[in-house]
Amino acid sequence: MSKKNAFYAQSGGVTAVINASACGVIETARKHSDKIGNVYAGRNGIIGALTEDLIDTNKESAQAIAALRHTPSGGFGSCRFKLKGLEQSQREYQRLIEVFKAHNIGYFFYNGGGDSADTCYKVSQLSEKMGFPVQAIHVPKTVDNDLPITDNCPGFGSVAKYIAVSTLEASYDVRSMAKTSTKVFVIEVMGRHAGWIAAAGGLVEDQGIPVVILFPEIEFNQEAFIAKCKQKVEEHGYVSVVVSEGAHWPDGKFLAEQGTRDAFGHAQLGGAAPVVANMIKESLGYKFHWAVADYLQRAARHLASRSDVEQAYALGRAAVEYALEGENSIMPTVVRKSSDPYVWEIGRAALSEVANVEKMMPLEFITEDGFGITPACKEYLYPLIQGEDYPPYKNGLPDYVTLQNERVDKKLPEFKLD
Repeated sequence: MSKKNAFYAQSGGVTAVINASACGVIETARKHSDKIGNVYAGRNGIIGALTEDLIDTNKESAQAIAALRHTPSGGFGSCRFKLKGLEQSQREYQRLIEVFKAHNIGYFFYNGGGDSADTCYKVSQLSEKMGFPVQAIHVPKTVDNDLPITDNCPGFGSVAKYIAVSTLEASYDVRSMAKTSTKVFVIEVMGRHAGWIAAAGGLVEDQGIPVVILFPEIEFNQEAFIAKCKQKVEEHGYVSVVVSEGAHWPDGKFLAEQGTRDAFGHAQLGGAAPVVANMIKESLGYKFHWAVADYLQRAARHLASRSDVEQAYALGRAAVEYALEGENSIMPTVVRKSSDPYVWEIGRAALSEVANVEKMMPLEFITEDGFGITPACKEYLYPLIQGEDYPPYKNGLPDYVTLQNERVDKKLPEFKLD
C-alpha cells in the first residue's frame, strides 16, 4: 500500500484564524511528503467527506496556501452538521470510513469545537472496528473559548481583541455625547453558555470606561442590573453594557431567545442587546444605542491578535507532527507557562477527555456583584490579545486569498444525507 493521504475539514462557525490552522496542517504535511501523500479537504466540512466532495489542496500553489494564514473564515467551507452517536448515525460513520478507504486516507484532521471533537473521537473508534485504522486528530477552534484542558482556543484571542477595541471606541463616542444625548451603549457578543467573549469587553475598565457585563454564568437579575447602570451613569455620565447572547433569566430562558432552533437543536439567539437597552430606557429614561457584533467579531482578521494567529498555526502544525509520531484520538493544546511575560507551549489531550465537555468562566474571574471581571481574569485575557498581525493590503482593502478548490474524482456511489 502506498503512503496514506490526509483529510482535513473545517467545522462549525468559522473564525479569523481557522485558516491559519489549515495553513499549518497543509504546509507541514507538504514538508513530510515522503510520509503523507495528498491532503484532501472536505468541501463544506464533514459534509464533503460524506458526499465524497473532496478538494485537492495539492493543486494550490505554495503562495496560496501561505496566504490562508492571513485570510479569515473557512477557505474550504464549513458546516453545522452534527453526527450523533455511533448507533444513531452508524450509516454516516460507515460512509466516512468507506470514503477514507476509497481515497487511501489514513489521517483525519478535524478543525472545530466540541461537536467536532466528539466526531473525531468516534471516527477513531469506528475505524479500528472496521479494519481500516485512521489516525484522528482534532485541531481546536472556537471563538467561545469553551474547550477543556487547552489554556485557550484559536479564534478566541482575536474575537476578544475585536470586542475590547470596539467597546473602547464606542465608549469614547458615548462619552463625548452623554451630556445632551446618548448615555448608554449596549453591545451584544457571542457566547451561548460561556462568558469569555463578554469578559473581554471588561478590559476597557482599565482605560477608565464604566462598563457592566452580563454573563451566561450569572442568572440575570433585572433590578440589580438597572441599579448598577444607574450608579455608573450617575458617577460617570454614561455607561457601556456588554451582554452575552447567552445571558438568561433564573428559569433558564435566554434574554435573546427567538423560539427557533438551529441544526444542532440549540435555541437560536440574537436580540439580547435591544431587550437590555429597552429595559434601561423604560426604567431610567436614558437615551441609548445598541449593536450586535455578530459575524463582525469572528471575521475581523484585520484586527487579529498576533498570539492567536501564531497559536492557530502552531496547533495545525502540531496535529500533523503528532500524527506522524503515531498519535491517535488526541487534540493538541495550548499550555500556558507564564502570563507575564507570556510564555506558552504545545501539549496534548485525549479526545475522550475533550468530547462533550464545556469550559465555563471560573467564578473567580467574575466580580462579586456579577457585573465585572476580576484582576485574575484580566491576567488571563491580556496575553491573548497581545500583538498585531495585519494582513497585506491592496487598494486600501485587505488582500485575502480565494482558493481554486479543485474537486477530486469520485470513486463511490452517490450518498444521500438524512
